[in-house]
Amino acid sequence: MTTILVFLAFICLYGSICFYIGVNGWGWLKATFSFKYKKSYIAVISFLSISFFASFALSSPLLEMVGGYWLVVVGYSLLLLPIANLIYFVTKKKRKWKMGLGWTIVIFFMFVFIYGSFNAWTPVVREYDIAVDKEVKGKNKELKILMASDLHLGTIVGNNHLEKLVKIVNDERPDIIFLPGDIINDDITSYVEEEMRTTMEKLAAPLGVYATPGNHDYYGGDNEDIKAELEDIGIPFLMDEVTDIEGQLTIIGREDYSNRDRKSLELLLKDVDMTQPVIVLDHQPREITKTQKLGVDMIFSGHTHRGQLAPAHLITQRMYENDWGYLKKEQLHSFTSSGFGLWGPALRIGSQSEVMVINVTFN
Repeated sequence: MTTILVFLAFICLYGSICFYIGVNGWGWLKATFSFKYKKSYIAVISFLSISFFASFALSSPLLEMVGGYWLVVVGYSLLLLPIANLIYFVTKKKRKWKMGLGWTIVIFFMFVFIYGSFNAWTPVVREYDIAVDKEVKGKNKELKILMASDLHLGTIVGNNHLEKLVKIVNDERPDIIFLPGDIINDDITSYVEEEMRTTMEKLAAPLGVYATPGNHDYYGGDNEDIKAELEDIGIPFLMDEVTDIEGQLTIIGREDYSNRDRKSLELLLKDVDMTQPVIVLDHQPREITKTQKLGVDMIFSGHTHRGQLAPAHLITQRMYENDWGYLKKEQLHSFTSSGFGLWGPALRIGSQSEVMVINVTFN
């Protein structure tokens, strides 16, 4: 009963917001272009309002893309329209102000869609140099790590974007590659049908490629399937597992935080040789302080997308100790990526598709 009430409340709230946006849009169209096709306008607004939710029922990439853009319109309209309405009423409802404010908002959304698309589909490489105060057995005193989180492979992010990651890997030539979570976007269907494993198989490094689960790998119930797919092409999918890399360093891949049965880090570290470098892959950056206190040297995370669309980054900053970028805490080096792929709208404002490259020197 409670779930039904929450759902009805959401529908009423969302419907009211879409109605508010629609009324403002209609007023501007009439004032600016003397637009008269009210029924057609209502039909378009209604279609846009349900498109994102309909995409799940119809499995339509086009509806998902359109719906994602509409959600961006909804989000930013909640910030812009009240201000525009206030200015309009303060200026005594003059027609020229309505037209001017409307054009300002239209130009703003043009910027969001154009610049946001560029940020979403143009990955940048961010490079860091760090030193770890541990010795490594053997001759290698340096390690080049490439980390790409949140691929979100599915109906929106596919082989074309994934090929960009392959090119970056080939250009950077890292020693090891980490993919900490959200490999797929809720379900594995598109990954299989579009044969993305063929592209994933191109990711290679001398010390291997290692992945861990994220919350979106669980949502569709395909976590075990993506594990099988990746391990079939030689990419270990570490789910609360510890692996030793040529007797030189230890990698711990954690289950996602959304899995309530995931093991504690203390348990995973129980038999680990802490004299050699220890690296943790943990999709959600929730346990940075705990990881530092347990003596881990590096932790790699994603999940936050840095909010994906500003000003949502102000929320992620409050939620996580390191919501994006690099943080050094005592001996621990924490890296949280804004992600290579994306969720929802294919747009990024205040964040960009990225790959992190970390050059490690062992003392």
